[in-house]
Amino acid sequence: DRKKLHTAPVGQVFRLRPFHVLVATGGGYAGYRKYEDYKLEQLEKRGIEVPVKLASEWEVALYKSVPTRLLSRAWGRLNQVELPTWLRKPVYSLYIWTFGVNMKEAAVEDLHHYRNLSEFFRRKLKPQARPVCCVHSVISPSDGKILNFGQVKNCEVEQVKGVTYSLESFLGPRVSTEEMRFSQAPTGNSFQQQLVTKEGNELYHCVIYLAPGDYHCFHSPTDWTVSHRRHFPGSLMSVNPGVARWIKELFCHNERVVLTGDWKHGFFSLTAVGATNVGSIRIYFDQDLHTNSPSYSKGSYNDFSFISNNNKEGIPMRKGEHLGEFNLGSTIVLIFEAPKDFKFNLKAGQKIRFGEALGSL
Repeated sequence: DRKKLHTAPVGQVFRLRPFHVLVATGGGYAGYRKYEDYKLEQLEKRGIEVPVKLASEWEVALYKSVPTRLLSRAWGRLNQVELPTWLRKPVYSLYIWTFGVNMKEAAVEDLHHYRNLSEFFRRKLKPQARPVCCVHSVISPSDGKILNFGQVKNCEVEQVKGVTYSLESFLGPRVSTEEMRFSQAPTGNSFQQQLVTKEGNELYHCVIYLAPGDYHCFHSPTDWTVSHRRHFPGSLMSVNPGVARWIKELFCHNERVVLTGDWKHGFFSLTAVGATNVGSIRIYFDQDLHTNSPSYSKGSYNDFSFISNNNKEGIPMRKGEHLGEFNLGSTIVLIFEAPKDFKFNLKAGQKIRFGEALGSL
């Protein structure tokens, strides 16, 4: 009286597609890395120095297999969905509690005012919440944490202590002379020497990490003129300090927008680096810029010159002027030329706010 059990082939019942495998394995590994980052942060808070352990090629490839660009576009659309009035306060209050947002600085403190998460992320501050330092020549363009700063040496820049990336890979090929107001150095010199336009000057860098709870707009760090924009479509891996310590040349892998130009001491650049869920980078005066777009492929870059027949100078920016914004949080990298007596007024790891001094002569 036994009944026969009819079973379908395993392949029909449980089909694994490559995309699903990549999402599952990559997502799981990304979660594991988040846990490792948390443990490192706890050790740092206790004053214990953490040795540098770089990711192997297969680990980087596995992380990059996670469809972070697609997920970030989906997150961006979710952020634009209008929330019911009754739901806004609970949702925003949870975010405020999780990331330590100081709403007393916001121009509008009433949480019901923000129709969606995108508006809340891009909230403006009260006029006097960030006074701009007038004494020092370079100020912080944003709120955030100082990951690293100092002189650029041997065409390598430190993203965090002990982990470097190539200056040329990060900025891309030298911008043509026609797009810059200053003359180009001899082509026989190194890439770093080509950026230094005045004898006796050095090249400096500063890396600022914007956490999700920080003010998401960024401003002009000094008086300068923007002459060129270079957009690198790329990955959108996390840029928190733990990952920056783990993946070499992380900033060269990720999508970024490089603004270059000059200030009174020569070459000056500001780069906005994208990250997971931060596919949207907006530059206020550049309406042609569209980041995290499916039409752009990784491994390429797109140039745009702000110098034209009608505009011989480029885009002038005043210190403290609104420049752009992120959707959530990310990283800003300053690379600029200055005399040898330029001094940073910083400590690695310190918190800084927009308008505070970075350094001066």
